[in-house]
Amino acid sequence: MARRIDVTGAGGVRLAAWEFGDPPKPDPPTKQPTDEKQAPGVLLLHGLMGRASHWAATARWLSERHRAVALDQRGHGQSEKPPRAAYTREAYVEDAEAALEQLGLGPAVLIGHAMGALTAWQLAAKRPDLVRGVIICDMRASAIGAASQREWEDWFKAWPVPFNTLAEVRRWFGEDDPWVERPSPSRGEFYAEVMHESPDGWRPVFEPEQMLESRQTWVYDAHWEELAQVRCPALVVRGLDGELGRAEAQEMVRVLPRGQYAEVADAGHLVHYDQPDAWRGAVEPFLDTVVAEHLKG
Repeated sequence: MARRIDVTGAGGVRLAAWEFGDPPKPDPPTKQPTDEKQAPGVLLLHGLMGRASHWAATARWLSERHRAVALDQRGHGQSEKPPRAAYTREAYVEDAEAALEQLGLGPAVLIGHAMGALTAWQLAAKRPDLVRGVIICDMRASAIGAASQREWEDWFKAWPVPFNTLAEVRRWFGEDDPWVERPSPSRGEFYAEVMHESPDGWRPVFEPEQMLESRQTWVYDAHWEELAQVRCPALVVRGLDGELGRAEAQEMVRVLPRGQYAEVADAGHLVHYDQPDAWRGAVEPFLDTVVAEHLKG
């Protein structure tokens, strides 16, 4: 089960964080808390349109040895979606920074998927004192460009909302969506998780306009410079059929001062949904190494 904890993000936006497993026990008042006494912190950051619950399977095994917290980022999940709030890169990074500080989670390992991975490495560059390691899942460092943003605008308009049932959601995103190259039940499940029931049917829990606004703050720019500023251990993970190509992924590893590389076969962009066991096999050894390195001091 996950326990909800509210966090105040940039500009006062209320964010929902979800802690998996038992909460940490407080130290006696006479003693100062130490990292050695507490389970190592991990903050999980979903991608654009995602939500914290997308990390549930990962967080369950993480919570056996780590303090695992997943964040519903602004505009997503059960976090606030103010129409006039900032949906900038700076706001997303400040939100993650606030979560680490308010939850007493840092220094933590950040695990990010897509947009969440960009947030993770930008925060690691900005606040190395809060970040012990970074796992970057299927996110490009190069600029994606204006054509991509226009494609996304058209894609949102093509969604046949409202959906009558969740089965329709799964079928459209897993089979009928023009962006689907071959049937993908995991993709259907991924999008079913971000729908909620409204009076006229099933609609996304987010506002597409806010997603486009969030996306336009990174698609036009490259992010290599910030990647080079990440001093902690970093693992770049890609699905063989994902959006991050092998050549770019390996260049990201080269640019990262302490970069490592892993790839997952038979997986697309949604690596942790497509191949959960192989995903765990790719990231768990890295986590173990980062924690062991910290304990050695």
